[in-house]
Amino acid sequence: MKIGIIGCGFVGSSGAFAIALLGAATKVILVDLNADLANAHAEDILHATPFSEPVRIAAGDYSRLEGAGLVVLACGVGQKPGESRLELLGRNVKVFQSVVPQVLEHAPDAILLIVSNPVDIMTQVVTKISALPPERVIGSGTILDTARFRTLLAEHLDVAPNSVHAYVLGEHGDSEVLAWSSGKVGGVPITDYAEQFGHPITGDVKAKIDEGVRQAAYRIIEGKGATYYGIGAGIARIAKAIRDDEGAVLTLSNIDGEDGTSFSLPRVLKATGVAATIQPSLSEEETQALKKSAEILRKATEGLNY
Repeated sequence: MKIGIIGCGFVGSSGAFAIALLGAATKVILVDLNADLANAHAEDILHATPFSEPVRIAAGDYSRLEGAGLVVLACGVGQKPGESRLELLGRNVKVFQSVVPQVLEHAPDAILLIVSNPVDIMTQVVTKISALPPERVIGSGTILDTARFRTLLAEHLDVAPNSVHAYVLGEHGDSEVLAWSSGKVGGVPITDYAEQFGHPITGDVKAKIDEGVRQAAYRIIEGKGATYYGIGAGIARIAKAIRDDEGAVLTLSNIDGEDGTSFSLPRVLKATGVAATIQPSLSEEETQALKKSAEILRKATEGLNY
């Protein structure tokens, strides 16, 4: 599968590198307003392929996207220290109004993967701008938040992160919902597993993990200016699921509901995009929190002209 990546900043270049290491594409095309930056990343990543997989990496303009099955939109302005994802909204909409038509002119059959923040709203914006079926416009959503949740739970429970099945739902941001009630390890509810093996999940443990997940981006941005390795790996994982028609279940942002709001739920991802949405079993408290998260996103787009 040929993949295009629009935007070669920290996130776009990390995604390209992860795709190359995973071998999730046959060819990757990097596009950026700064052609020198795109060319430099393409050359640098290409030199890593003898140590990974035979992925061809090149840079160019939008015309080089012809035949791409997936185009990653990592363009737009970055998040400033202390800035919420929703505050990025106005600054990024105009960028996408320019980029999306150019992408579809040359890759009309591609699935669009949005990773720029605020990702849920940008997914909604791109769905409207592109006029594509919603299943072909996907936001990376809470795939990274879910990975953080699984990682911190795994550390507490002393198991491998890929053996922990637990999701973060709703907004990729401050109102996200950690779905404790449906989490499992080896088919056993998290709380039961924790008690069996002497790692009880107390209120303090829950609070620590919640803070670890919810505040991760702010800490990382304060320390090094941006988050990119984790989401880069997430981009590669999504690409592989699409290329291999996996039917993988990932927490992705997608238009959900009659009001057209985009937020994250567990989605079944295949070669055609989002094939199905899973409604997880949640506690009443989590259900209400998820509704509140969706409402925050809905209100954030009121009066938005795009």
